[in-house]
Formats: sequence, structure tokens, C-alpha cells
Amino acid sequence: MSVKTKIDLVHPTPEEDEAINRGIAEDPDTWEITEDEWKLARPASEVFAEMGLALPKKRGRPRKKEPKRQVTLRLDADLLEDLRGLGKGWQTKVNAALREWMAQQKKASE
Repeated sequence: MSVKTKIDLVHPTPEEDEAINRGIAEDPDTWEITEDEWKLARPASEVFAEMGLALPKKRGRPRKKEPKRQVTLRLDADLLEDLRGLGKGWQTKVNAALREWMAQQKKASE
């Protein structure tokens, strides 16, 4: 009989676990990697190059040289609601508006 845990996972009893491990040990297609075999392991880039193949391309968006940083900014609730009301891309619009305002501030201080 298996033992049930709080999250409904069924764990094997020690006897069942022993039977599972015995079956694994008797399976001719199962083996454990030895320390010597681990030493022979090579990076995929070497293996692919040896086979004359290119590594698969990395997926996803390329990383920016200067990625944007996440900050915490406290705004009045009504202002935040209005900004979000601008729709998709509102944060980009706020970024552009702040950049423009900062440029004006720099000009004024010159």
C-alpha cells in the first residue's frame, strides 16, 4: 500500500521502492555514467563543429546593450489611472515624455 501525502502525491513504500530499484538494476539498457565517462563529456559546440553542423540559434529577443531598468515610483492614483488609460505602451510614452522633459531641463540650466 502506498503512502499519501498532503498534496496527493503517492510515494512508493520502501518495498515498492526496492522492487523499482531492482528492476532498474536488472534492465540491460540502464547504466550509470562513470567518473571517466563524465571526464569525456564535451561542450555541444565542439561536438556540433566536429559533425560540421552549426549550433542551433538562440531563441528569444536579443539582449540590448543598455537595457531599461525597473524602478519603483510612487504616483498619485488618478495620475496612474490616466497614464494607464493611454493604452498599450503607456510606459514607453512616459519614458519618452520624461526624456523630453529632462532635455528641456538640461537646456534651461546651460
